[in-house]
Amino acid sequence: MGIYDRDYTQASSPFGPSKRVGNFLIPAPGWLSMVAILIIINVAVFVIDAILYNFVGVRANYYGNALPPLEAFGLFSAETAFKHFQLWRVISYQFLHAGVGHLFWNMLGLFFFGPMVEQYLGTKRFLAYYLLCGIGGSLFYVLMMVLHVLPNFNGLIPLIGASAGLFGIMVAAAKIAPDTQVLFMFIIPIKLRVMIWFAVGLAALTLVNQGHNAGGEAAHLGGAILGFFLIRKPRLLNFADRFGGGRRGPTLAQKAHQWKAQRQEQSQQELDAEVDRILAKVKASGIQSLTEKEKRILNKATNQQRRG
Repeated sequence: MGIYDRDYTQASSPFGPSKRVGNFLIPAPGWLSMVAILIIINVAVFVIDAILYNFVGVRANYYGNALPPLEAFGLFSAETAFKHFQLWRVISYQFLHAGVGHLFWNMLGLFFFGPMVEQYLGTKRFLAYYLLCGIGGSLFYVLMMVLHVLPNFNGLIPLIGASAGLFGIMVAAAKIAPDTQVLFMFIIPIKLRVMIWFAVGLAALTLVNQGHNAGGEAAHLGGAILGFFLIRKPRLLNFADRFGGGRRGPTLAQKAHQWKAQRQEQSQQELDAEVDRILAKVKASGIQSLTEKEKRILNKATNQQRRG
């Protein structure tokens, strides 16, 4: 069985536990996954804000724009979040979207890539990972302004959207199952890691060249950078286990680590057995009786012993 056939590289339905019927995953009874909950919250916030805009009116005129109430309350900007100490905005902005298209594409990406990462990290670690990547996006956005990489931006220009968290999830997916075949633009077959790193590279190029939505691309990169770091050190997310109910056993990331350790132990046992056989052969027939392969095995065992 190859590594990409193992359970921790297989994405399940975002709407909870699933069973396979033929070539289809059918949702089985159980709680909604965190991916599904996040999608529902994002859609609900968008719909409620549209309703409030029509019935309650404008909450504020921000930077020359008339904003609906929830967007005015939750958008991120350096001015509101840090100068006015409204720190909730580093999280709330992640659930706001500028239009139907903005919402649709972010939720579509979350739908496709999120279940794999949630299954790998576990529900609570996944939520912490997602929100932290979103926070990383907002902070990197501010950093790019401070460093004048975004020279035409100032502390009042707002940031909204789930894209920074989504880029973190995409980077995690590229780490978990890099060689999975996907359809780029729903047409071209391509490896997952190639598609993801192409998207990250395009974001970086847009930021450097001050292209359209350069500020948004800065946030995307911030989410991707923090995600790249966290998915390689998932133990940093263990703090999330302190919240909510008790643990439900090891996550798939932990199972993957256990499987790797078991494979290493098995390989070592096989090597030790082969070394014992070769040494017995040397004792019986002399070292000149060894094949080149057997000599390489002895050298490998010797080098391992020297490294401790």
